[in-house]
Amino acid sequence: MHAGSALPPLDRVALGEGLLLSVLAAGAAILEIYAQDFAVEWKADHSPVTAADAAGEAIILADLARLAPGVPVVAEEEAAAGRVPLCGRRFFLVDPLDGTKEFVQRRGDFTVNIALIEEGVPTLGLVYAPARGDVFFGDGARGEAWAARLGPDGLGARRPLCVRAASPEALAVVASKSHCNAATDAYLAALPVGERVSCGSSLKFCLVADGEADVYPRLSPTMEWDTAAGDAVLRAAGGGVFGPDGAPLRYNKARFFNPGFVACGGVSAPPVGPFLKTE
Repeated sequence: MHAGSALPPLDRVALGEGLLLSVLAAGAAILEIYAQDFAVEWKADHSPVTAADAAGEAIILADLARLAPGVPVVAEEEAAAGRVPLCGRRFFLVDPLDGTKEFVQRRGDFTVNIALIEEGVPTLGLVYAPARGDVFFGDGARGEAWAARLGPDGLGARRPLCVRAASPEALAVVASKSHCNAATDAYLAALPVGERVSCGSSLKFCLVADGEADVYPRLSPTMEWDTAAGDAVLRAAGGGVFGPDGAPLRYNKARFFNPGFVACGGVSAPPVGPFLKTE
């Protein structure tokens, strides 16, 4: 397949419904461990990991092998173990438990994340917050973005997601609970911030996608599996995620590394690049 040829077609409806079942199953396994006394180990990068990370990832990997055979999958715990496939124009990024710090501290803001990357762009994503019961979905190729809540009777009605067009006089900003730094403070000082909300994990993208916030800046490193699913949801809802140079964030970069970004709803925000240099 040469560079100018089209990617093979996917049944995106069937894939989306299959991924929905996968994140729900992974979330159920994670909640079983969440309800117990669980051990916390520490990876080489000093980030925590639990049995829930492995349990969720195993379910998702098995489901992806069935739903999209032959499509490479880059998953956080597999990558930590050195098992990273060669990725081309289409692959999945999986973070089975984003917000492990929130999980360990039992704050509830952790999420299960699956994203489909095509030509460097996150075109389909699911974010599920098991402790809250909230599901967020976005398929930019089909122009579909929705949220729903899982209750005792199953998944509730799917309501459309759409970013809000905010007044530049008073932006609502969502920021990390665990990763704010001097560069973030300097960046926010340059914006007309009217409200600041803290939240963990990839839920920050979803708050912007749902019109509850306008801007989410991240001026410390992340990995692509941390951002891809939330990025896909936000893009499908009409927003965007922009790298240090102000261009849309790309995927399949070297080491799957993100140096910094800003996620925006219906507003524009300055690039984070100049502020990253203050660190």
